[in-house]
Amino acid sequence: MARVDPRRWSLAAQIFALQVLVAVLVVGAGVGAAYLQARRSSEHQAADRVLAIAHTVAASPEVVAAVGRPDPTAELQPVAERVRRDTGTDFVVVMSRTGTRYTHPDPRQIGQQFLGHIAAAQRGDDLVESYRGTLGPSVRAVVPVERGAAVVGLVSVGIRRSAVSEAVAGQLPPLALAGALAAGLSGLGTWLVARRVRRQTHGLDAAQLQSMYDYYDAVLHAVREGLLLVDGDGRVRLVNDECRRLLDLPEDVVGRPVSELGLVSPLERTLVEGTPRQDELHVTSARVLVLNQARAQWHGRDLGTVVTLRDRTDLQALTGELDTARGLTEALRSQAHESANRLHTVVSLIELDRAQDALQFATEELSLAQRLTDEVVGAVDEPALAALLLGKSAQASERGIDFVVGDHVMVPDGVAPSRDLVTIVGNLVDNAFDALAAVEGERVVRFDAGVRDGYVVLTVADTGPGVPGPDPMQAFRRGWSTKAAAEGATGGRGLGLALVVQSVERLGGSIEVDGPPGARFTVRLPIPGQQP
Repeated sequence: MARVDPRRWSLAAQIFALQVLVAVLVVGAGVGAAYLQARRSSEHQAADRVLAIAHTVAASPEVVAAVGRPDPTAELQPVAERVRRDTGTDFVVVMSRTGTRYTHPDPRQIGQQFLGHIAAAQRGDDLVESYRGTLGPSVRAVVPVERGAAVVGLVSVGIRRSAVSEAVAGQLPPLALAGALAAGLSGLGTWLVARRVRRQTHGLDAAQLQSMYDYYDAVLHAVREGLLLVDGDGRVRLVNDECRRLLDLPEDVVGRPVSELGLVSPLERTLVEGTPRQDELHVTSARVLVLNQARAQWHGRDLGTVVTLRDRTDLQALTGELDTARGLTEALRSQAHESANRLHTVVSLIELDRAQDALQFATEELSLAQRLTDEVVGAVDEPALAALLLGKSAQASERGIDFVVGDHVMVPDGVAPSRDLVTIVGNLVDNAFDALAAVEGERVVRFDAGVRDGYVVLTVADTGPGVPGPDPMQAFRRGWSTKAAAEGATGGRGLGLALVVQSVERLGGSIEVDGPPGARFTVRLPIPGQQP
């Protein structure tokens, strides 16, 4: 026969078996305790009863008068038997002060010595005891018969213990019925609980649940994507380590509403709405994140939304630099083409025997380019920023934009990491170039930088249409843009200014925008150790 192994049962079956066992033990213990209590109570009732009857008999004038006469048995035996029958006791014995029986249910015992303790009654006190007499074990009372202040005889009334047990046994059927009813109700409740547990655990046993938890927990800690589960009420139900890191979440985040996590507004709104999203970019105070969101369901039951997050901060910065490099490459290609045209012009002037004009033309072009290079390099200590400005100058020339660098530009070294400066200035200048794409007439972008009250103030202004709408600060919101995404662009649409704000806030600075007419972006970055 196959051996039953309870460890292989489902968790619901194990709980059911344990609860049934506990219920049986509890009900059994309760019935046993009730039986013992009933037995003890019956014995106490029997003791009180025989004591009361004994007092009544001892106080009877007929008994008091008959004790001490020459033949008390003739008078007392009928009285004692009548009392015994009427009260349902097993014996009523009237005896002398020394214990000689005057009455007894068995006439053969009359005149014999009473079996039991009588010393207390001889002193005038009552005595209740359990004792084995001629009729077997009994609960008996012995009281004095007093004439005046003297004890002249004794009365003992008793009930056999077997009679007490029979009376208690008569209470067993109701006790058993109550126990069976309690066991049935407990079993029904246990079955309902086990059924609910089975439905919630899908019939898995404890080992399977433990294994599932161990593997799921290991996966959640090991996966490199941020994972977040939000229920239908907008509360966090599950979060892994990577998600805590990406969103800077506290340890007690589970169970808290999304609205209390301090997330940026667009991200918070997306999580609360719970609508499906695919590869959506979100900019937080420190990172650029790619978000995917889908509804989570189990057998048709909506569990909320599952959100995955990927860190794209470094990738976005690299793609921004790639776009800048691509623009610079195009500008250099255009400059090479323009240089070839200028070289042909110089050669043609020489061939026309106009060497002086050729020299003047070449000198003017060289002087203009060298002057711009000297001004930028001399004023900007950060080489990456200086190279960016020179590249933007070439790019502006290609696009027909007049890119002006201020006369007294000053950006000291060490004010900010090179990548952040390139991100801030590059995106602002690119944004200004894009704003002038459809402008006719004057197309000027101006860059200024200087030190003021312990801050480096960077300014990018253009002669474009300015930021549309009543609130110019909306330009810093992720996804805001006045143009469609360019074909082949590597970055997300509307991320440039959001990345600028991210870098500025991380450096402890501030940014403002004015206009129209035109648009003027002003960035203030603190110089380490020089703030007032």
